[in-house]
Amino acid sequence: MNEVRYLIQITGTVQGVGFRPFVYRLAHTLGLKGWVLNSPQGATIEIEGEKKKIETFLKLLQENKPPLVYYSEIKLEELPPKGYSSFEIIKSKEEGEKKAFILPDLSTCEECLKELFDPNNRRYLYPFINCTNCGPRFSIIKKLPYDRKNTSMAKFPMCEECEKEYHNPLDRRFHAQPNACPKCGPHISLYSSKGEFIAEKEKALHLTVELLK
Repeated sequence: MNEVRYLIQITGTVQGVGFRPFVYRLAHTLGLKGWVLNSPQGATIEIEGEKKKIETFLKLLQENKPPLVYYSEIKLEELPPKGYSSFEIIKSKEEGEKKAFILPDLSTCEECLKELFDPNNRRYLYPFINCTNCGPRFSIIKKLPYDRKNTSMAKFPMCEECEKEYHNPLDRRFHAQPNACPKCGPHISLYSSKGEFIAEKEKALHLTVELLK
């Protein structure tokens, strides 16, 4: 069996756009081993397996990338096989020059909108609904790489249901850093100009609309 290993370093828009979940699913579909991580420079992949499968991986990395992903540069380096046993999303690197591009906040996607207005959905009318295809990015990040611990969402531990989504490779919220719901996430509060509390959650939203009118 002709086994090869490549180190792939990518710069561009690869953080906060579902890139690592995409790479994870692609590697598992092809039966390849290794890892992917975020870094202040962008994303790094080590991929190992049969040469033909690696060639397919590199081709699909370009052709099937998520809609918000943009590559400014891809560097390939062939290395001796290492004998990885699985493919994982591993802990991000913190060191090095900060080059990664973070997207601005993204408008709510169609799938999230359907959930938002579905009375049977647990995120019904939850204003902070999001997934890997939409939601806050630039306004919540404190530093690179783009991981939850480096955003303002760090103070909101995910509930059991959100954790399951976050760790499920088949879910569109797999590694969605702002993932939250009414049970565990932030909510809206309305205060007067003097700092006096007026209302919260849905009541605050309706009152704000009336005040704006």
